[in-house]
Amino acid sequence: MTSNVPRLTLRALLVTATLFCPAIIQAQIPGGSSARDIPNEIQKAEPQVEQIIDRANDHFRRGKLNLEDNKRDQARDEFDKAVDTILLSGLDVRSSQRLQTFYLELVEKIYREEVPVMQQSQQQNVTPVVAQTAPNPQAEKVEVARTPETKTPQIGFRQQGFEPSPLDPLSKLILTEEEKQVSNSDLAAMEQAKNALDFNFKINPLIQQFINYYQGRGRRDMEAGLRRSGRFMKMAREIFRQEGVPEDLAWLGQIESGWSPRAYSYAAASGLWQFVPATGRAYGLRQDAWIDERNSIEQATRASARLLKTLGKHFNGNWELALAAYNNGSIDRAVAHAGVSDFWAIYPHIVQQTRDYVPNILATILIAKNPEKYGFHGIRPEPPIAFESVPVQSATSLRLIADATDTSVDYIQSLNPELRRDTTPRGGAYSVRVPPGKSKQLAAVLKRIPAERRDAVRIVSIAPGEELQSVANRTGVNIATLQAMNSGIDLKSTNKLVVPGSSVRLTNWRRAVSNPADATVAPTLTKIRARKGDTIAKIAAARKLSADELARLNGIAPNVELQAGQEIRLPGTAGATSAPANSRRR
Repeated sequence: MTSNVPRLTLRALLVTATLFCPAIIQAQIPGGSSARDIPNEIQKAEPQVEQIIDRANDHFRRGKLNLEDNKRDQARDEFDKAVDTILLSGLDVRSSQRLQTFYLELVEKIYREEVPVMQQSQQQNVTPVVAQTAPNPQAEKVEVARTPETKTPQIGFRQQGFEPSPLDPLSKLILTEEEKQVSNSDLAAMEQAKNALDFNFKINPLIQQFINYYQGRGRRDMEAGLRRSGRFMKMAREIFRQEGVPEDLAWLGQIESGWSPRAYSYAAASGLWQFVPATGRAYGLRQDAWIDERNSIEQATRASARLLKTLGKHFNGNWELALAAYNNGSIDRAVAHAGVSDFWAIYPHIVQQTRDYVPNILATILIAKNPEKYGFHGIRPEPPIAFESVPVQSATSLRLIADATDTSVDYIQSLNPELRRDTTPRGGAYSVRVPPGKSKQLAAVLKRIPAERRDAVRIVSIAPGEELQSVANRTGVNIATLQAMNSGIDLKSTNKLVVPGSSVRLTNWRRAVSNPADATVAPTLTKIRARKGDTIAKIAAARKLSADELARLNGIAPNVELQAGQEIRLPGTAGATSAPANSRRR
């Protein structure tokens, strides 16, 4: 085992650890400073801020020139250097409003240069109306799309929507005096508890202090993380084991992202494991106009395991230092300053956020290994994320995939978080994930659609035996087109037809109630409001409904934690039977 790493890898480590999370950028304010001293410190830093901005702008200009000459690799290198100039400067980005504003604008400009601006797909909002051309206006009810509003073009990676990284608030956490109280018995219990882990570390009172925090103020976050971990932990442990990394380090995902593939920090770190663009590329994560594998599930997890493995080797199996380097790029300097490779020895020589980062993770792992011991009772991890994969060879609309699998675009995106657009990549193969039991259904539909048209058609559901004239009346697609796009299809045995992607007035068929007196027995939807900690799966179980069906009805994955007060649709009978129970309050 060597103590040195290749130059490129070492640079990646420095950039990665420094950029990974917003927490590591904020410099520590000297202990003796006061609020009235801060403006003077900011004023003193202004000349340095000016120099940093000038150097970063210089790298950005060089990157643009290389891009204009079609030298993409050189351009990317200059763009990375522009960001590195700020994040490796040693200044607290957020202490200077000017530097913070410049940094955020710089990241946005770089993305606009590297990733083509996308025109978001026009998704139709549907409202029930009676078809004007229907033979019997009271026999059918159709859903006609409103004219889609023009949307502002956005960068592709923004389309899925992102959540804040949990490290943002953790970077500002100040432990209370009560949380800092640690007894000798606490340390003895921790010494015993660490034996259950698959890696070694030194006991320190600060670890217990973070345990105290999670038992009190941070209980909600810990409980949410323990529940969400079920979606990804089995997969993460398997990958970490394959890569030769201690499996318990997979709990890093709880601190980095709260187990959300869409977690995004203001420092441009993204995904479950919070990779920044440069480090993501260094570890093989594809980032282009179609895909950002930093937000992927399996690929990003494997990249994180490999990064940890590299850091573990670099620090000779000292996983405390490896975790610190995952968060901060100055660990080698701190080790050199302290003269010993020991996290608690370098503790005075690293920034406050990294000081807290390592004990925070160790506290999380100890609690996660034995929640009951630390007072977290009855926490049930959510089921592992479930899906089936279907290979597609060309650009295929996610709307088409959602139509074909009887679900929503949001649900398909939650299973494929690395997709930047509402379509699979053009000009290349991709394995799209769909809900369990739907792969054959999608494959059968795709066989009926030429590969070059899969990003320009839609699927409509029809009633068994419904006539083409009826379909034409409610979709606005003429019979000749319907016949041409569905040649050889037996209307008596199919429930889906292919139609053009534009100018379609309807996607769903519904029979209207001919007699108003029968309206009381017609299927309806009711709405409830979710409580704190609810998921679609929990609501479905409480009402003896199918979690998958309820998820498709609402366009939300079964195990996604709902916001308190979020409106959820239920089948009418389910809502009626459970209304009294839902109205009770403890």
